[in-house]
Amino acid sequence: MPEKKIFVTRIIVPDAIAKLQQNFEVEIWDQPTPPPKELVIQKAEDCDGMMIESNDIMDDEVFSAADRLKVVGTRAIGIDNIDLESATKNGVLVGNTPGILHESCADFTMGLILSLARQVTRSNRKVIAGEWKIFDQTPYLGTDVYGKTLGLVGLGLIGTAVAKRARGFDMEILYHSRTRKPDVEDMYGLKWVSDLDRLLSASDYVSVHVPLGPETQGFIGSKEIGKMNENAFLINTSRGGTVDPDALREALTAGEIAGAALDVTLPEPISPDDPLLHMENVIITPHIASASAATLRRMGLMAADNVISHLKGEPMPACLNPEAAG
Repeated sequence: MPEKKIFVTRIIVPDAIAKLQQNFEVEIWDQPTPPPKELVIQKAEDCDGMMIESNDIMDDEVFSAADRLKVVGTRAIGIDNIDLESATKNGVLVGNTPGILHESCADFTMGLILSLARQVTRSNRKVIAGEWKIFDQTPYLGTDVYGKTLGLVGLGLIGTAVAKRARGFDMEILYHSRTRKPDVEDMYGLKWVSDLDRLLSASDYVSVHVPLGPETQGFIGSKEIGKMNENAFLINTSRGGTVDPDALREALTAGEIAGAALDVTLPEPISPDDPLLHMENVIITPHIASASAATLRRMGLMAADNVISHLKGEPMPACLNPEAAG
């Protein structure tokens, strides 16, 4: 029987690649950008498995060409880049990496909140530009975080981990989600708000933690931002598509909210000409909320384990469509 072949779409986690190489023949795309669509389709035809990143587009065209492909391990939780229905129809199992990145993402979210509130990023840019001439704090007066109200839009593992941190700042924590979670409410003193508009209007900081899908595309738009207080901040570490960028630009230009921090954008990367980049009350980072060294490595290893386990006939650590096995 010929040796099984794996295609890895990026050299990001060497330990994960080495683990795959101990078990299979591995081909690696050695560029920092996603491989061309034509190449991905070709590899779906002649490889048994793939390890991919969250910006590799795995659509119906790819899975329809999956003559040999049996499993895809994505180094991510979100699967908005993957046509799961097509994968299932074509007998390809998809594994993701849940339960790993939430603590790192929560740390980063709190960092963005603190930086927005106390103008850490803006004041640092001023110092670098040589504009700090005298001791004068008044150009950098910020707002407090402790005792303020945090509104969490979505309460999965990441939202819950943010709540745990916010509790240490004596914040009042509200959340809106599809399902109420009384156990988390009791643990961290959260208050469930069934109406999103009420959460938006009551919060000093609104942090978005919903997965991207048809129901959440543009979930925070003009109407929702319009409900926020003019002194409130919006933080998004979920996916760029959950917040309407046009609505956000308009609101910030009009002074309808105090500022925003975005670790994710639409499109991604954001255009260098986008006005958001040049607003002093906006922080934009390059999709790095989960990017601690330890978390990146663990996610890579789990993505590899998903591929290895299935091809060895063992249960995958995290499979999103077990029915595809037939």
